[in-house]
Amino acid sequence: MSSPPLFESREAPKGAKLVHRAFAASVFAGLCCTWIYRASSAASGLGRWAWNGMFAAELVLGFHWICCQAVRWNLTRYSPLPHLLSQRHEEELPAVDVFVCTADPVIEPPTLVVNTVLSVMSYNYPTRKLAVYLSDDGCSELTFYALHQASQFAKHWIPFCKRHNIEPRSPDAYFDKPTARPSGQEWESMKVKKLYEEMKSRIETMAEKGSVPPETRSQHKGFLQWSHHNNVTKRNHQSIVEIVIDGREEDAVDEDGDRLPTLVYVAREKRPQFHHNFKAGAMNALIRASTEMSNGAVILNLDCDMFSNDPDAIRDALCFFLDEQSGHRIAFVQHPQQYFNVTKNDLYGNSPLQTDKVELAGMGGYGAALYIGTGCFHRREALCGNKYSSKVDGQGSMNWKSNDKTANELEEASKVLVSCSYEEGTQWGKEIGLVYGCPVEDVVTGMKIQCNGWKSIYYRPQKEAAFLGVAPNTLEISLIQHKRWAEGLFQIFLSSYCPLVYGHKRLPLGAQLGYCTYLLWAATAFPTLCYLVLAPLCLLQGIPLFPQVSSPWFIPFAYVYGARTIYSLVEGLMCGYTVKGWWNLQRVVLLRRSSSYVFSFVDTVAKQLGLSKASGFAVTAKVVTEDVRRRYEEEVMEFGSSSTTFIIVATVAMVNLFGLVGGIGKWWWVDGGMSLMGLQFGLCSVVVGLNLPVYVALFFRRDDGCLPVDVMFKAVGLASLAACLMAI
Repeated sequence: MSSPPLFESREAPKGAKLVHRAFAASVFAGLCCTWIYRASSAASGLGRWAWNGMFAAELVLGFHWICCQAVRWNLTRYSPLPHLLSQRHEEELPAVDVFVCTADPVIEPPTLVVNTVLSVMSYNYPTRKLAVYLSDDGCSELTFYALHQASQFAKHWIPFCKRHNIEPRSPDAYFDKPTARPSGQEWESMKVKKLYEEMKSRIETMAEKGSVPPETRSQHKGFLQWSHHNNVTKRNHQSIVEIVIDGREEDAVDEDGDRLPTLVYVAREKRPQFHHNFKAGAMNALIRASTEMSNGAVILNLDCDMFSNDPDAIRDALCFFLDEQSGHRIAFVQHPQQYFNVTKNDLYGNSPLQTDKVELAGMGGYGAALYIGTGCFHRREALCGNKYSSKVDGQGSMNWKSNDKTANELEEASKVLVSCSYEEGTQWGKEIGLVYGCPVEDVVTGMKIQCNGWKSIYYRPQKEAAFLGVAPNTLEISLIQHKRWAEGLFQIFLSSYCPLVYGHKRLPLGAQLGYCTYLLWAATAFPTLCYLVLAPLCLLQGIPLFPQVSSPWFIPFAYVYGARTIYSLVEGLMCGYTVKGWWNLQRVVLLRRSSSYVFSFVDTVAKQLGLSKASGFAVTAKVVTEDVRRRYEEEVMEFGSSSTTFIIVATVAMVNLFGLVGGIGKWWWVDGGMSLMGLQFGLCSVVVGLNLPVYVALFFRRDDGCLPVDVMFKAVGLASLAACLMAI
């Protein structure tokens, strides 16, 4: 008799599927009608070029919309059953290795890093089977100092968490959370909070000094790695592997006498003459080092700014891996990226609920959930490049084995594995580990794993989020982040890993198109700009780009735009958005497509043509001033710079304002004018409405977050120049 499954899967109700598919079919029919109209009609003179530009834009945006429907075609949600896991596998749980990655002690402060480390050290999981690795790509003695301090504080923090089953288990998040606690717990909480504040103060004081004083270096032999004769710099240093806590040692216990988890600091070797492959290189170094030390069958990887919010997250993930019926084929379990500092109406669209609740769940329905770089549990053998085989017992790879080598032996052996020259002549970065050569190595690695025959699960807990991170709280940081993502994703589309080619016959067609939803972010830039620029400029010059209201051809255009907007709004409200939150998302998507994605597209094409060198990995800042934080919490958009990005944003906004105002002045009193230009008036009105915060920042605000005066003059000048050139 077979055992009941350890997780449940629920597809969308048949009625909901039929409704969506009927809607999608009707919109597709409308799209085809608009394409037929464009192909069978033409404008003359200057209008012909604008007409052809709009036609090309509608073809690209139409294909992208089709890809977006693919991820809504097979919506599936999963739920683990951890009580069954405990009943059947409690005595044979696999070892789990947790990878935390950091790259810069200034942009990613050490206190932020150790909060994430402490949150995963406190999991409700056998500590002898738990190892935590911190990859410090900045090779900072300040980060090592912070980790050493955290290892001492963990002796008090971990038992406190487990005694009272507190959540969340990041000290900062817990102590900032206003919660009524029982009197006994409150007293102990105050005691532990004092210890935490003292540790935090020591770390921040050391960070202000910029180095660790000699008297502190005697606290751990690891500080010798930063001695003067080693000449350690961020980009030129030897391999550093230090076991801060060896969980096998008898004295590695907390204040209750319980065993502590293993804690390891890793800074892979870097030399100027070797390319270090950014985060992918750091992850591959961790895979090799952890294989030597703890060799956990399951690997959890986290960014340093994303702490664990659920102490049972490991057990939930193991329900998928250890399921007797289908667990042997699951390579990874991906959680969504969720944030604790998102405003009520998600000002910058940092946590798009439709993406989290619908699109990513739809990809999971094909067994092709996206690997998004953090909050992901991996089966080690799949991450190491092994192809899936039904003949291999997938559960056998979950067995736990102890390591008899001494700590010094493990450190020395691991230093060789994380050296610069180790990967030369090997398949690391190609067939083994994370794939090199792409800024979004996570997505292409996940797709490669799926093409090796494995399946992946997207799991969004119905309870509290399993992981919470720090969302960008300025518009510029948000746009920079999306520029990097869009650029890397578009590189995948133009590479040999394009899902339509690489995934052919290896991935379901729906999954291939689903990948294109994200890989084509950058490709939507210029089609969107065509709409944002050509429509208002042609409105000023009296060049109709759409059929007039009285024409039968007006119906498919109106239906496609109206139906897609209404559907998006309804879907957003069902996912939990407020109307204002949904409107904010439309604005942010518009800003991304007209600025960040433009740079992403141009940079990617330039690199493909050999006109530009590969850019470095941009780490987004996690620290802002109090004024910026206050405006963010009040949901006031933060500009505050004269960057090229904001000049483009302001210019597009001004072009549409000129088009709307000038168009009304020109056509309002003309018989049939509003009918002839109806859709262009509607389009410009929506764009002007979305850009209201831009106009306020240009002309009315005087705080540090407004758009500088030079941006205003440049935007007005460029918009005027465009209107004049159109009139010539």
